[in-house]
Amino acid sequence: MSIFGFKQSNKSQDQDKKIALLLTDLTSLEDYINDLFSFSPLPICFISPLGVILETNPAFESASGFPGEEIIGESIEKIFIKEEISNITKETLKEGFVAGKELSLLKKDGNNLVVRVFTRTRTDENLKPIGYFLGLFDLSNIKKTEEELKRVQKALLNILEDTEEARRKAEEEKDKTQAIITNFADGLLFFDKNHNLAIINPKAENFFKTDKEKIIGKTLKELINVSNFGKLIGFLGPEIKDIFRKELIITKDFIIEVSAISMKKDEIDLGNLVVLHDVSREKTIEKLKTEFVSLAAHQLRTPLSAVKWSLRMVLDGDMGKINKEQKEIMEKTYQSNERMIALVNDLLNVARIEEGKYAISPTFIDMVKFCQSTVDSIADGFKKKGIKFKFIKSSNKPIMVFVDEEKLELVIQNLLDNALKYTNKPGEVVLSLKETPKTVTVEVKDSGIGITKGDQARIFSKFFRASEAILIEPGGSGLGLYMAKNIINSHNGKIGFESQSGQGSTFYFTIKKQK
Repeated sequence: MSIFGFKQSNKSQDQDKKIALLLTDLTSLEDYINDLFSFSPLPICFISPLGVILETNPAFESASGFPGEEIIGESIEKIFIKEEISNITKETLKEGFVAGKELSLLKKDGNNLVVRVFTRTRTDENLKPIGYFLGLFDLSNIKKTEEELKRVQKALLNILEDTEEARRKAEEEKDKTQAIITNFADGLLFFDKNHNLAIINPKAENFFKTDKEKIIGKTLKELINVSNFGKLIGFLGPEIKDIFRKELIITKDFIIEVSAISMKKDEIDLGNLVVLHDVSREKTIEKLKTEFVSLAAHQLRTPLSAVKWSLRMVLDGDMGKINKEQKEIMEKTYQSNERMIALVNDLLNVARIEEGKYAISPTFIDMVKFCQSTVDSIADGFKKKGIKFKFIKSSNKPIMVFVDEEKLELVIQNLLDNALKYTNKPGEVVLSLKETPKTVTVEVKDSGIGITKGDQARIFSKFFRASEAILIEPGGSGLGLYMAKNIINSHNGKIGFESQSGQGSTFYFTIKKQK
């Protein structure tokens, strides 16, 4: 028995030890759970089935802003919106949990915090709910991130929309440009910086009787052998020099006006644009006008000459004696006829210039003697009008030139005649001869009415007369300066002027000297 009893005692002791160890483990587990609850970074609280807060952890207190003593024992509705938390409580007690519902946490400082709520019921040994755990996840940073992402997304969408709008506008501008190029009345060619043909419009295709598919991308050298391109390429030059409205005869009946422009952007060479304007019709009309003027002038010349000699015979008394009054009338008629003859001669000279038939016959002359002779022939006109006249020469030493004497005399007489017409008494006109080692310049300076800026650009144009000149001398033809320019150009010289309205004018021309 004693042995048996001893054994029983040992067994009891072992059980006591096991129970003690189990209790120790349970205590440790409870402490662990309490520590986990207290130190959990996730805000957690325990709520009764009636919605009373029974316990909170520090993280929950920090999130809500309420210390434990202020909310433990209070209704959960103190920190959540009543309708929202009531639905959570009902669902939790019914389903046993709620996973991730979004609620607003009513903080102590009055600010709302957007949180995501997770719940789980807590039961007794009979599995009867005795409350539930509620955990929070702060969504404020996520919401901020979402808002930021939305803003970024919106910004990106705006950028994409702007980009799309810019692309659409660029496409529209491209279409407009293409439409302009396609429908442009003039021929257009564009050569890239390597002088390869990049663009040709339908008008230019028609000019050269070719298709763009056959020539786009070809170099200048390759284009020389294409249709009539050879003449154009030779005209443009190997580097496509800049040209402004210069005529090029492609065929007898096809004449174009060529302009070439260097295209640059921010000093970067993009290529060259060539504009081709068909002037064939204008040239044909101009030719017909010139032929008409020439024909009309020739037809007028004979009867005017007959009238001239008939009047001369009457004035000289060959047809009998006439009285003073009759003679005055006949003199006026004779002078009017002389002006008509001068106009006809000018028209014939203009027609010859435009037809390229106004040839010069140069000879060697001394400009000093030549100018002196011209001055002597016109000096009486200045005396009669009371205009002071001077002839200034650098020396009496001969200045030899190779010119058409008759035509050069027309130029000087025209310049002096204009100075006389448009200078009022008491005024002054000065004819000067100035020489350099290679050239001689004839200059006619007056103190007359001058030329307005608006008229200066057209002063050498055919049939043009300045508005102030018309008021003083209504009968002019506007051909004198036009012919003077063409005569000087035919001598490879230069002609020009300087003038200010009301302050006189200085006309000059320069030609080469002969040794």
